[in-house]
This record gives sequence, C-alpha cells and structure tokens, in this order.
Amino acid sequence: MTSSVTYDWQLTRDLDAFLGRAGDFLRSRPAQHTVALTVTDRLRRRGTGEFGESAPFFGALERDGAVTAAFFRTPPYRLNLTPLDERGADTLAALLADAEIEVPGVSADTETAAAFAAAWQRRTGGTAALLRSERLYRLGDLAVPEPAPPGRARVAGETDRDLLARWYTEFAEAIGEGGLRTGDAWAEDRISYGGITLWETPDGTPVAMAGATPPIAGQLRVAPVYTPAHLRGRGYAGAVTAEVSRAAVAVGLQEVLLFTDLANPTSNGLYQRIGYRPVSDFATYDFTYDGE
Repeated sequence: MTSSVTYDWQLTRDLDAFLGRAGDFLRSRPAQHTVALTVTDRLRRRGTGEFGESAPFFGALERDGAVTAAFFRTPPYRLNLTPLDERGADTLAALLADAEIEVPGVSADTETAAAFAAAWQRRTGGTAALLRSERLYRLGDLAVPEPAPPGRARVAGETDRDLLARWYTEFAEAIGEGGLRTGDAWAEDRISYGGITLWETPDGTPVAMAGATPPIAGQLRVAPVYTPAHLRGRGYAGAVTAEVSRAAVAVGLQEVLLFTDLANPTSNGLYQRIGYRPVSDFATYDFTYDGE
C-alpha cells in the first residue's frame, strides 16, 4: 500500500480531538455506530481511565476531506471498527502493525471484522479466532409480553451495588469477557445515571436485570440483559427488557437498540416477540500469536 493511503488514517489518544474530527460522522449513523457513540460518551463523562490504566486510542479515516470510518480501543478491550472495505481494513492493519500497537482482537460488523482479521493475520503472522457472532436489533412497535410474571420493575440504586457487581461478573464470564472490567466499576457507572432496571418478585427479591446506555445522538442501547441461570424460563428477562424499552420510547428516543448472541435462539426469539427487528450482524475475533 502507498503511504498516501496510509496517511489517510489520523490517530490520536486525545478524545476531544477524535470527537472533533469524527463526532459528526459517528452521529450520522447512530444505530450502526452505537458502540462507538456510547463508549466515547462514557469516556467523556467519567474520564479516559474508565476502562483501565492504559490510555485509549482512536483513529479516523479521511478521504476527500470527509471522515469515512473510525475506530477506538480502550485497553484491555479489543479494537472496535465502523464499517470498512477490504482496502481500508488492510491499510489500518498495516499502520497498527508497523507501529507495533497491541491489538488483542477486533469487533465490527461481520464483513469488516472478517476483513480486518484476515489483514491482521497477513501482516503479523498471528491467528484470528471467531469468538462471537451477534445481531443488532432496533425496536419497532413494542409488544409487552403478556401475562407478565409476578412482580414489578424498579430502577436499581446504591443498595443494589453488590448484587449488580456480582451479576455483571457472571454475565461477562458467560460471554467470554470475564476479567476485562471489575463488576464494582461497572455497577458504579450504571447506578450513577439510573442505568439498570431490576425485575423483582412480589416479596422484593431481584430476579433479573436489564441495563441501558445513556441516550446520545437520539439512540440508546439496551445492555446487558441478565437472569441468573436458576431463574431463567419464567419470563423475567422479557418483562424487564420490555420495561426498559418502554421507558426509552416514553422519552422520545428515535433508536432503541440491542445486541443478541446469534448462538442463543431463545434470546433472539424473545426480543423479536417484544418488537425488535434486525439491523445488521456483527462479529468479534480474538487474536493470538506464537508463544502465547
């Protein structure tokens, strides 16, 4: 690849500089860019050390004076990319590999993730393994499940901190993200803006949770949804997800989104019954290298 193509990528560790350059681009497709929007919003609210001691870094691809793609990485998490063609993926892989920047994996729409994983293998000799395939859904007409399970929904607060931390840790381990972030830090952030709703039984026992990211660019993402294994199959997840979705619609959000694991037909069927409709598919790859 020629240097003129490579130089189209503008890299920075300055969040404000990145958002000044790529913010309008990210807002131009709020559903497709939901992860980039919500993560950069969290960094803006809570500081760039939110995910760990290592500083995050960002990049934007400019062509003809306009941003056409962007990425971010918040160590220890993987690289996250907006849609790229094969050439764009290859130039980015070359740039990061030549700079000896650590990349433990990638998350992006299915085609972009596969293109970058292939380019990274060519450039580094590493191995890319598909960890997870997901589908992004957008809420259409909300259909609240009936009959609802006994109990009610309520927003989690400070007294729920230990429970939320434990449930988040269990959820993260279940999806292969265990150890990347402490449950305490996650619970603190979510409680700070009322970002977790619990479903509790009539005696006040919490049995499921559904989170929501803060609204930004007219969109909100429902995440995570979790029910402990011994309480599943009773309608709790559907009820609490419907309540979070209803609250988002009530404040006038244009896009209410969520991801599901394509390997879980139960959750995919549940969310479609509630009123969610497919938008696009995403993939996450882990990278390994000789000697690891």
